[in-house]
Amino acid sequence: MVVAANGYKAQKEAFVSNLTGGSVWEINTVTLVAPTAVLLWSVLQSRQRFFIPYTPAACLTDFLLNCAAILFATTLYSSFPVALNLLLLAPATLAYFTPAAAPRHARVKVAGAPKGQQTSPAGLSDPFPIKPFVTAYRGTMMVVTCVAILAVDFKVFPRRFGKVENWGTSLMDLGVGSFVFSAGLVAARSALTGRTGKMPSLNKRLVTAARHSLPLLILGFVRLYSVKELDYAEHVTEYGVHWNFFFTLGLLPPFVALFQSLFSIIPSYAALALLLGVIYEAILDFTDLKAFILTAPRTDLLSKNREGVFSFFGYLAIFLAGQATGMYVLPREQTPPTDAAFSAQLRKSVLGKLALWSVVWTLLFAFSTSYYGLVLSVSRRLANLPYFLWVAAFNCGQLALFCAIERLCFPSLRGAPDDETERQRCREATSRVLHAFNRNGLAIFLLANLLTGLVNLSLPTLNMGHLQAMAVLLAYVSVLAGVALILDSRSISIKL
Repeated sequence: MVVAANGYKAQKEAFVSNLTGGSVWEINTVTLVAPTAVLLWSVLQSRQRFFIPYTPAACLTDFLLNCAAILFATTLYSSFPVALNLLLLAPATLAYFTPAAAPRHARVKVAGAPKGQQTSPAGLSDPFPIKPFVTAYRGTMMVVTCVAILAVDFKVFPRRFGKVENWGTSLMDLGVGSFVFSAGLVAARSALTGRTGKMPSLNKRLVTAARHSLPLLILGFVRLYSVKELDYAEHVTEYGVHWNFFFTLGLLPPFVALFQSLFSIIPSYAALALLLGVIYEAILDFTDLKAFILTAPRTDLLSKNREGVFSFFGYLAIFLAGQATGMYVLPREQTPPTDAAFSAQLRKSVLGKLALWSVVWTLLFAFSTSYYGLVLSVSRRLANLPYFLWVAAFNCGQLALFCAIERLCFPSLRGAPDDETERQRCREATSRVLHAFNRNGLAIFLLANLLTGLVNLSLPTLNMGHLQAMAVLLAYVSVLAGVALILDSRSISIKL
């Protein structure tokens, strides 16, 4: 029995490590399913008010669009993502041009505003209103992450989507970085709040950061202990012998607190992120650090965990890039002057800024990897400069897509006369499933890790056919969605 178990463990480790990665184009096409599904949801809601009231049929449709579609995109439709996108886009297009079931909210004009000046409704007091497109972005990112961490153990999930060994791009490599970028995005709220007064001292910032870090570090040690005690299959070159993703997340807050001291010198989180990424890449290329991370024997604590220790600096750059994005995404968007040119209005809007930064990060990524640029290769194991730029470009692009969908389907969302009306409109413009995943994201991620371990210890995942695998994965995603919806329905927010 022990020999069989050890043989299966070795087989799984070999299965997970045999990775070649996929093309950026293929990954983008697969991940496009999430925005396309949100588009269909938004059209059904805005034109037909399909999800009001939220009946069992509406809940099932919500789950199928925003969870099952992502699962199918990464498994059975992994070789045909364009077909799946068209299957979602066709009914969305048809529904959009059908007569609306109920009139949309009319825009509210604020009287007394001088012509050509920016206006903000007098009844709106929240400087950081709920942004449905941000909820959709974070919710779908969490769904993709939860799906992938279990699906990777089944043969129905393509090997090219799993984490690559050293060089290349894959869906799961992108997911890890996107998780960090998303955390940085919401962390910008505290930085924006601090701008209204005097910045707290470094000691106070470190104490606050420690309170956020401690639960994550505890989870990291719990995961380390459980993996070692259960002899669970793991790939050492992912983070190292003892390091895991929770340690990376847990160490981000104190380092970000230190970087806030540099903000008075370089008043741009994007510039700080790029500076850190360039310095880290220079150290990799002009010292022996790259060779140490990739080839050194594991003889002491540092060498055993070198991937997690040094890739942390790349993830810190990604976090700062996410924070830079949050600085213009989270605050209330002011109404542009009515007599301003369209190009000026677009440039000052959140959508315009997201599109602009998507282009900037993409061009920098192309320069870092092209023959006429730095000729570097993406490495999630190193979290090097091309990896950081790739993650930043992808996530800004995703946010821009979700923002565009919101503007298309809910154009009067920000025309509310008061806070309560605005919150009501935002609730109606947000998928309840995605809102639930976003509300308790880290807790759901922890539950997904526990269920993944339970499934792997209970079932021979590598020997299961596609039909069996899909049954298990659908049940797994249903449990996660069910728990998230129950917590949300009871207004429970678990803060870790």
